[in-house]
Order: sequence, then structure tokens, then C-alpha cells
Amino acid sequence: MNRLVLVRRGEGGVEARECADDGTPEGTTRLPAADLPAFVRDREREPVRWVWDDTTRWYPALLGAGVRVERCTDLRLTHAVLRRSPFVDQELLATADTAGWDSLAPVTATDEALFPLADPADRLDVLLEHERQLSALAASPERGRLGLLVAAESSGALVAAEMTHAGLPWRADVHDRLLTDLLGPRPGGGGRPAVLERLAGEVRAALDDPGLNPDSPVELVRSLQRAGLPVADTRSWTLEQVDHPVVAPLLEYKKLSRLLQANGWNWLDTWVRDGRFRSWFLPGGVVTGRWAATGGGALSVPLQVRPAAIADDGWRFVVADVAQLEPRVLAAMSGDTAMAEAARARDLYEGMVASGAVASRADAKLGMLGAMYGGTRGESGRMMPRLTRRYPRAIGLVEEAARAGERGEVVHTLLGRGSPRPGASAGNPDEPGEPPGAAEPAADRDRRRRAWGRFTRNFVVQGTGAEWALCWLADLRNRLWRLGGEGALEQRPHLVFFLHDEVVVHAPGHLADAVADEVRASAAEAGRLLFGGFPVDFPLDVAVVSSWADAG
Repeated sequence: MNRLVLVRRGEGGVEARECADDGTPEGTTRLPAADLPAFVRDREREPVRWVWDDTTRWYPALLGAGVRVERCTDLRLTHAVLRRSPFVDQELLATADTAGWDSLAPVTATDEALFPLADPADRLDVLLEHERQLSALAASPERGRLGLLVAAESSGALVAAEMTHAGLPWRADVHDRLLTDLLGPRPGGGGRPAVLERLAGEVRAALDDPGLNPDSPVELVRSLQRAGLPVADTRSWTLEQVDHPVVAPLLEYKKLSRLLQANGWNWLDTWVRDGRFRSWFLPGGVVTGRWAATGGGALSVPLQVRPAAIADDGWRFVVADVAQLEPRVLAAMSGDTAMAEAARARDLYEGMVASGAVASRADAKLGMLGAMYGGTRGESGRMMPRLTRRYPRAIGLVEEAARAGERGEVVHTLLGRGSPRPGASAGNPDEPGEPPGAAEPAADRDRRRRAWGRFTRNFVVQGTGAEWALCWLADLRNRLWRLGGEGALEQRPHLVFFLHDEVVVHAPGHLADAVADEVRASAAEAGRLLFGGFPVDFPLDVAVVSSWADAG
């Protein structure tokens, strides 16, 4: 399969450098930027991999012109993976513009222009970086795993751009009705909605403080303390421990106020256009490889407003999430057959109870969360000896990752994404750094080392879970395209939302059941890609619904 490296040139021109899969040049095509969509559409008739500095700088304009690409290499994302991987010789990536690639940020703007003004990407040598990356991968002792990771990461970038382009169907009228039912009619002039104003009055009356502003944490703490309540903050957990008439209206006020601020009418005006909610999804936005998002809080859409996410007439949502992804990933990556046997049950925690490892589902969940997130004291710590005896390989893997972190070492995911070095700067991920708290008193140093160990303990599991999800997305994306027949992306089944272990597909109603089958098949394929024939299951909860809220 040939590669086509795209480079922006002066005066609105684009250069497409064709090369073999090993990077050997085979010819160059120069064309105006306006002709690029037609050029890409024509070349997509045969298998090709597009290579560009950053998907967010190239793909939105192509999607806007109705062009979808099957494969790409995103040099920005690949650079970030290779720079942190312990399986890469960093000298092969080091040149004068390495710092520029380290700091290159994605574009999150509504302008789909291919030539934005003063773009730092234009100061970088795309052809040289591509050659460096190919050399670094070829020299890596884990080039197979790393190759899969960077291919999946680049596919994730295509998915993210397509989800932003298509948008999540969103009914503004339903959202407005939900807010009105919960808060009262939309107020004018920036005032509080009627329900919040009533609750604010109840809070003031309960505290005998008529001038209190309940939106001010400082004022609120003072007023609570004047009323004789032993509180140091206004967190909900703190308030729930107090027996006082103010607690109920204050908790309700806080809950509804959060909804108003995060997803109220201003959110609706800002983020919903033409019946779609569009945010920018950022693959690799979290150090473990999980996605981030910017704009509209896409990764934290509350249940109260999800009824407004309604499929188009004649279409359905296919919503799927995998049960207990991270414990299943831990079983597979550690090769722990006993835990894999427990994972054959739809509920892994119940499978652990059935195996005799623990007495109850609550014990199983508490113990596994402690093992993966570092809660190895208290009740979760009490479960650890039992889990260690029953699942020695799985528990041993996270324990060794924790010890490595405490020693200041880098740990890695199954496919080779490396953790940051303690103390290293974000712009220089290969900088040695120093162990956490090396110049601090012994007690503080030990505390910080243990905290870093908790991070590395979780990094290996959460990061590998993110890799499984990337493979799931990449395979599902192509299955949906093949399933949809003719037409543009928005006319076929397409992904509209992704959150760690959950996907939402927007599909024509007559294809919804077929989409559900493909969602399951792609999850199974992701397991095979990462773990080969190791016997671990990744069962999905799949729902075909008209509203996202109905998925449960």
C-alpha cells in the first residue's frame, strides 16, 4: 500500500509526495488546495494511507467537501506516542524541530480553512518527521505492537473528526422543556430561574441570613458556621453529614445550579446548531491514551439532559458499552487464566464470587478497584490477600507497576505507550527528571512516591483499556462504512459519541440490528488484535433506542 504525504506549500498550494510503505519516494503531485478534495476522492478508489502533520488540520475540510478517507498517519499523535515509549531509541527522533513537534497542539476551531494564519505546523518538516518515525518504528524491538498502537491512534483521529463533523443529534426544544420542568421558565436579564430562586429563599430562611448569596462558597461557609454547623466546605458529602433544615434545599440548589451552569440555556445556545451538538474530541488527550474533549463538556453529558439526544426521524441510536473493561483487560494482559475464567460471566465480579475468591460482589468490586487504583488499605486492602492468592498474575502485574513507579521508572501499556517520567516536563518527555520529592523530608518523599506508584499502577491498565477501545473504534468505523451502501458519511451508519468504553452510533432504522451485530463483532476483533487467542470475553450491553436516555 502506498503512502501519500501531504504538505501545505505557499500561496494556497498542496504537495502530495507519494512513497512506498517504507518511505521510498515515488513521485510528487502539486495542486491548489481547492482541488485537494477531488484528488483525495480519486485516490481513495485504491488502498492508500494519507500522511499529514495533524488530522485536525486536514480532515475537517475534506469532510466538509464530502470526502471520507479510510487510513491516515497522524504525525502529531504518532510523535507523542513514540517520544514516550520505552521501546523507541529517542536519538532517532531528535532534530532541530523535535521541540516543535512536542508542543504542536490540535486545532479546535470552527474554521475549516486548510491554510490558517500563523500556524505553527507550517514551521515543521513533515517529510523529515515521517522518515524519522518510520526509522524509529523499524528499529524498535516492539515494532509490531507500536505499529498497531500508532495505526489505531491515527484511526481514532479520523473517528474524532467525523464525530465532530456529523454531530450528535440534539433536540433544542426538548432540552428547553427539560430545563423548564426542572428550573422554571428561562429568566431574562441573567437572573435565577424560579425554582432556584425559591430554593435560595429556603436556604436563607433556614440560616436566618436574608442577604446570603448561595452561589458564593465563602459566604455560604460563613453562614453555615454562624448557624452552628461544623463544616469547613460546601461539598455535598460534607453537607450530607449534617442534621439541619438547610441541608435538603441546599443540596437541591447545588444540584440544579450545576445543571444550569454546565448544560443550561447558555450551553444550548452555544453548542447546539442545526439539530446537532458538536464538540471537539481529542484522541490521546489524557496521558494514559484516553480521549479528552473541548467544548460543551462532551465527556460529561448529565443524565438529566440526555432525553434531548433524539435520533432523526427514521433513524435509531445503537448504544453499546462494555462491562467492566479494565478488569477484563488486566486479566488478558497479565495472562491470568483464573481471572479470565471469572470474566466468562457477564458480570466479572459475580464470576469472582462463584470462583470462591471473595464472599460477595461488593467485596470483589471493592478489591479490584483497590488493586487497579491503589486503594490497598482499609476495606479494599482487606480483599487483597484473597485476590492475590486467587489471581496472582493479575495482581502481580499491577503491584510491580506500582513498585516501578515508586522507584521512578517508566511503565508501559500492552502496546508500548510509556508513562511520563516523574518530574519530567511536558515538552521534554524523555527528560530523566528526578523521583518525586527527592529533596523533601523522608515522610513527604515516601508519600509522593506512593502516590506516583498509584498512578503507574493504574496507568498500565487504563492505558491498555484505551488501546482496546481504539481498536474497537477503528474496526467499527470501517464496518459501518461498508454496511451503509452509498452516500456521504452522514447518510450511512456513523459514530456520534464515544466515552472510554461506550459508543453511540446513529443509524437508519432498517440497519439498526445489523449495526448492533457489527458493534459486537468489532469488540471481539479488538480483543483478538490485542490479546490473540487468550480466552477473555468483552461482553457488551447493546440497546437500539430512539433517545440516548432510553439506553439505560
